[in-house]
Amino acid sequence: MANLLASLLSSASTLDAYSRVLETAQNNVSNASTPGFAKQRQDLYALPFNSENGASGGVRAGALENSRNEYAEQAVRQQTQQMGYQQQLVDSLSALQTQFDISGNQGIPYALNNLLQSFSAWATAPNDQATRQTVLNQAQAVAASFQRTAAAAGSQAKDAEQQIRDTVNQINQIVGQLAAYNKIALQGNKGDAGLSANMYAALDQLSQLVDATARFEPDGSVTLMLNGQTPLLEGDEQFKLSTTLYQPQDPPPAYPNAPASVELQASDGSDITSQTTGGQLGALLNVRNQVLASFIGDAYQPGDLNTMAKQFGDRVNQIFTSGHISDGPPPVAGVPLFTYDATNDAAAAQTLAVDPNVTTDQMATIDPGPPYVSNGVPLALSQLASPVQVADKIDGVSYSQYFGQLAGRVGGQLNEAQNGAEVQQSLLSQAKDLRQQYSGVSLDEEATILIEFQRAYQANSKLITVLDQLTQAAISLIQP
Repeated sequence: MANLLASLLSSASTLDAYSRVLETAQNNVSNASTPGFAKQRQDLYALPFNSENGASGGVRAGALENSRNEYAEQAVRQQTQQMGYQQQLVDSLSALQTQFDISGNQGIPYALNNLLQSFSAWATAPNDQATRQTVLNQAQAVAASFQRTAAAAGSQAKDAEQQIRDTVNQINQIVGQLAAYNKIALQGNKGDAGLSANMYAALDQLSQLVDATARFEPDGSVTLMLNGQTPLLEGDEQFKLSTTLYQPQDPPPAYPNAPASVELQASDGSDITSQTTGGQLGALLNVRNQVLASFIGDAYQPGDLNTMAKQFGDRVNQIFTSGHISDGPPPVAGVPLFTYDATNDAAAAQTLAVDPNVTTDQMATIDPGPPYVSNGVPLALSQLASPVQVADKIDGVSYSQYFGQLAGRVGGQLNEAQNGAEVQQSLLSQAKDLRQQYSGVSLDEEATILIEFQRAYQANSKLITVLDQLTQAAISLIQP
């Protein structure tokens, strides 16, 4: 009789163990598509069996094990961070490239080519008023093209600043969510699978935005460090990031009126801009403070677009003012054609314009020499298309070639970013596949487990039924 009761107890324990396995499999299937979820396994262990001392054996449910692999999780976050950086570069540089068309069908190259052609036409008919008016019109078109390009680049700088602020707000929001999760974990819920899934899903979102190192503590909370050194989260305490526009003062700025740069600040106000190089935030800071600044200027550089506008305007003005409008007597000296803000070299492109006071009659044509050339000024201007003299060049090349170098630089950076994004997409897919192998839910595997333990559960239920019948028979044999 004792053996029958012991067998019943053992079978009941087995039913409970199998039931937990089935519940775990069902939960895995239900959360197969839940972001951050890692499959779980119900451990089973055999109870001791010894007929001599009455140990009835059987099986009992052990701890609920999580299949999450931290190495695989970190690999996914790292590749996600690098993918975020490359993709943001592609998006930002694609927008910038539209302002640096080198086809010659629009923008600065188109206007510049038309102006140089008008100079050549003017050299063949120096006194023709219609030809002179064409030169003025084309010069105005060049100035307008510089203004539009500078305005577009400046607008993209503003957009990048707004994107940086929005990204920082997203980072602070996600870290705030993780702080709330940490608080729940610190209350004794560190083993909650749902809480763990939410935390890892939030970390995946965060890794796309910035390079944040995550370390899970024994109490179930996660500690976050930006760039491996700036605290973002410790326990349930959050350290928020912020941004500001600033003009550095050490060393003193060479161009104090140039566009301000974006500074990323830690919670204590320290500057961590140069340390932030990963994720979408790192790419945006790079585009705003490095790439765009190289065109529109900052505290220490006027910007290549401004340099081109200033030098082109200066050279054309120099050729005009070196000539004569008429021989007189007395000779009438030429007047400059272009104007710009001479007090701010970082604003030359956006302020370049044709002097509205210049008329066709005030356009110098005579080169007094020696030798004297009646159409020397338009001839000298037409030589800007294929310059020979150093004075007609900018950085050793023609103005058209210089602009081509600017456009080529943007195109090269974009091509590099596109290639990098393709590589990172492949690496990210590999990392996710590896994580899936470790902790992802396989519906086929879960179906096998469900069938296997469902049948085992049914078999054990039948055994209990038989044991119950035997027990009832044994009890009926006892005489009252």
